[in-house]
Amino acid sequence: MNATTEHNPWLDEAPVADGAAATKAAGIKIEREQHKLEKRLCREVGRAITDFNMIEEGDKIMVCMSGGKDSYTMLDILLKMQRRAPVKFELVAVNLDQKQPGFPDHILPEYLKGLGVPFHIETQDTYSVVKRVIPEGKTTCGLCSRLRRAILYKVADQLGCTKIALGHHRDDILQTLLLNMFYGGRIKGMPPKLVSDDGKHVVIRPLAYVPEKDTERWAKSQNFPIIPCNLCGSQDGLQRVAVGEMLREWEKKHPGRIENMFRAMQNVVTTHMLDPKLHDFKNAKATGIATPDGDMAFDHEEFPVAATLPGVQVIQLS
Repeated sequence: MNATTEHNPWLDEAPVADGAAATKAAGIKIEREQHKLEKRLCREVGRAITDFNMIEEGDKIMVCMSGGKDSYTMLDILLKMQRRAPVKFELVAVNLDQKQPGFPDHILPEYLKGLGVPFHIETQDTYSVVKRVIPEGKTTCGLCSRLRRAILYKVADQLGCTKIALGHHRDDILQTLLLNMFYGGRIKGMPPKLVSDDGKHVVIRPLAYVPEKDTERWAKSQNFPIIPCNLCGSQDGLQRVAVGEMLREWEKKHPGRIENMFRAMQNVVTTHMLDPKLHDFKNAKATGIATPDGDMAFDHEEFPVAATLPGVQVIQLS
């Protein structure tokens, strides 16, 4: 993540509204922590928007709402950014009602009406399709995702939206990278911005820099009416769930590891991978001309020494 060296209007703080100060110390502390979290969320979303040119003048952005903590947080922060952004853009919230049994279809419309946000509810019975096609006990996420994507692209066309915003956060991106490595035999993450296969739609992920723990905390503090997913997110034994738990365990045992992994995705040295499509290894020859970014093939790679527990000595072996 490169630091912004010049003034970035996306990162300007919103003016703090005057109001009665909290009288109790505990209340003041909670209020202060929530304000810090809001500033951090706006800063990280603003950085992602700037770094990847996600939002431009005149955009109409379809904000995909699942009813989960991440999509609520994305909409909330985008509304805050909209009020102080250097460009004018529209937001329209869209939810796909997949007709899951027991799905509380009143929650999102009531919430969005109360918020005063333009919204559209698309009703398509993909649940029956998934249940008919996928054997019992098998993961439904793949088919559900494909069906949902096709429907949302169609809705974006109907609404005249120029961008489609999805609520994937930093941890989702890292999980996707590891899943592809572990089970797909490829190094592939989740891009912050992409053009759809048909070339008609631009998809953005404004939460790309935001850790999941921050969307969890924000959703809790704002008391969003969360709707659980019964098709994919709650299925036991999902590979994504297992990888997510592994990342959380790493973060507990090795603070900073997740940040370094995410930073590595932004600093890929293609010449030091093994993909011939990225680098012409076969025709690599000595030219006698030095290159500033050339490989120091025999040099020892230096890494920071890991933090140690008090009283524990780390011995470097040469």
